[in-house]
Amino acid sequence: MMLKKMIFTNSAGILVSRILGFIRDLLTASFLGANIYSDIFFVAFKLPNLFRRIFAEGAFTQAFIPAYAKNKHKIKFSSVIFLQFIAFIMFLSLLVTLFSKFVTHIIALGFDEKTIDLAAPLLAINFYYLPLIFMVTFMATLLQYKKHFATSAFSTALLNLSLITALLLAQNFDKYIMTYYLSYAVIIGGSLQVLVHILALKSNNLLKIFTFRNFFVKQNKFYKSFIHSTLGNSMIHLSAFLDTFLASYLIAGSISYLYYANRIFQLPLALFAIATSTALFPMIARAIRNNDETKALHLMKNASQILFILLSISTIIGIVFNEFIVEILFQRGSFLQEDSKNTAIILFMYLLGLLPFGIAKIFSLWLYAHEKQLCAAKISMKALSFNIIFSLLLIKPYGAAGLAFASTLSGYVLLYLTLKEFGFNKFLTLLWQKFS
Repeated sequence: MMLKKMIFTNSAGILVSRILGFIRDLLTASFLGANIYSDIFFVAFKLPNLFRRIFAEGAFTQAFIPAYAKNKHKIKFSSVIFLQFIAFIMFLSLLVTLFSKFVTHIIALGFDEKTIDLAAPLLAINFYYLPLIFMVTFMATLLQYKKHFATSAFSTALLNLSLITALLLAQNFDKYIMTYYLSYAVIIGGSLQVLVHILALKSNNLLKIFTFRNFFVKQNKFYKSFIHSTLGNSMIHLSAFLDTFLASYLIAGSISYLYYANRIFQLPLALFAIATSTALFPMIARAIRNNDETKALHLMKNASQILFILLSISTIIGIVFNEFIVEILFQRGSFLQEDSKNTAIILFMYLLGLLPFGIAKIFSLWLYAHEKQLCAAKISMKALSFNIIFSLLLIKPYGAAGLAFASTLSGYVLLYLTLKEFGFNKFLTLLWQKFS
């Protein structure tokens, strides 16, 4: 019952945020369309958003919670990690500001010099979302350990509300000016997320974590686990990032088609798989810490069965109504019928991988709870390697749709390798075993 309540809380928050996100995308498609201006904003937002997804959707939490649970000096441990992380991220943000053209060129090699000049200032602005979202993730992880999920689940809506406001204010302006409004709105939205998490920490008596002492204390074991966890959680996001990189060589609008299709694909993935794994992981980590493997397996069985049903239904609905969904959400203003058709084909390709990506996320928790971050990282990198191979093979004959299908194929590789490490026999037993 507790697990279902936590999943529902996360899902409700994600649903609210994603509804606002689709309103944001609807307005973006209407006002900006699918062209060079939407492409440069999505490229500029892609890098900090990539880090946000990796941080917020598992990597930091899955390294931090097991270490935090075992640590006898929780305040000291937490303050050291926070200070060291925020110092590094701020330094990284300053570097991106100074070398924004170079970084933009790396992200979108297919852009010409003029397009890079347009995109670089936007990237410099958007990247400051990263230190903000780290602060949010750090505070959210502490709250999750205390079984408080509501603030983190609903706070992403603040980013979308900020972007929606920017679009409405700038709708009659030049399209390039509109991208600046959107970029500054990203920073405002991130700042609001930080604020509400500070208030939540205060109400849960957790602000004492910020003691700001012992900056130079080494936490080598944690950082080793974090790096491995980051690699392990990054596969699906690096896959989307790779799509953007390769799509910069395709016709104008390809990056936008991939973005809009991936946004729809991410809805059921976030609503069900990420919401479930976020609620499930602290409970599994506690059970493993207490040497109660039976309880951990019982939790995984319940979660995976629920998730399988929800993702299967979502896949079928999405595939059957893919073009209708895209038309309803985006086809208006500068987003034309041809744009809808191109986006719907890509959405179809992405949805074929919804189930393997979602199920793999649940079973990877077993590895993280046992602090096998390195193993999970190797699995993720193998799947990503297959994704690169599939992408290079499929981009020329099938364009952006080929990139999306390459991502899907790599999802099946990810699921196979994850279940192999978990144990196929244990997996089959899990499906049929009754727990007391």
